[in-house]
Amino acid sequence: MPDYHDDLRLAHVLADAADAATMDRFKALDLKVETKPDMTPVSEADKTAEELIRSNLKRGRPRDAILGEEFGVEGTGPRRWVIDPIDGTKNYVRGVPVWATLISLMEAGEGGFQPVVGVVSAPALGRRWWAAKGAGAYTGRSLTSATRIHASKVSRLQDASFAYSSLTGWEEQGRLDGFMDLTRAVWRTRGYGDFWPYMMVAEGSVDLCAEPELSLWDMAATAIIVTEAGGSFTGLDGAPGPHSGNAAASNGLLHDELLGYLNQRY
Repeated sequence: MPDYHDDLRLAHVLADAADAATMDRFKALDLKVETKPDMTPVSEADKTAEELIRSNLKRGRPRDAILGEEFGVEGTGPRRWVIDPIDGTKNYVRGVPVWATLISLMEAGEGGFQPVVGVVSAPALGRRWWAAKGAGAYTGRSLTSATRIHASKVSRLQDASFAYSSLTGWEEQGRLDGFMDLTRAVWRTRGYGDFWPYMMVAEGSVDLCAEPELSLWDMAATAIIVTEAGGSFTGLDGAPGPHSGNAAASNGLLHDELLGYLNQRY
């Protein structure tokens, strides 16, 4: 199996640079925010963080392609870095500390590109998570100060904690009835949103989470962290990985039930 330690170390350097840029403008009274064509917000910090990551990658990995939320795809080849400079921009611009920079390295393989390295850095929470293919998932302040994490062993839905982002997407897709049935079947529900539920699935503090509409840069880093922690990460169609345009993550033991509820009346 390839050794991705150098790539993981670089991803941490990229995350450090992004954290410095995003924290510098977090809660700034003069933060500039625009509306993109898809009607979602983008701040100057989103653009600055992605530009920093791209410039570092061009120096450190000039042969690798880059796909970012704000500036699209650049380059070709079997290795592609996927970047979401601020996952949770709506939180960021309102001063809510639940946002993160997501960085993933994907490699071409059977079934297309698959994530082999992922880093999720949430500096306003003082948290960071990461994983590399075959090496497990970790949390901590740095590679040398880390704790390995594992998904939970909860095996009954009535004992499970389920996290989600919002209700509107489920309603728009005609999945709201199944979603609501799931919330009634589990022990506890909480609407944390964005990257955080996936990291809690990986840590074992949440057992299930799902979102009805996502982009690749929302999922590439979280997918490998969840799976390397022993959990399952698929689309709502059950296809493994971050390519379905939506996501379902679990500790693995409850995954079939999770998908069953979210698809039962669809």
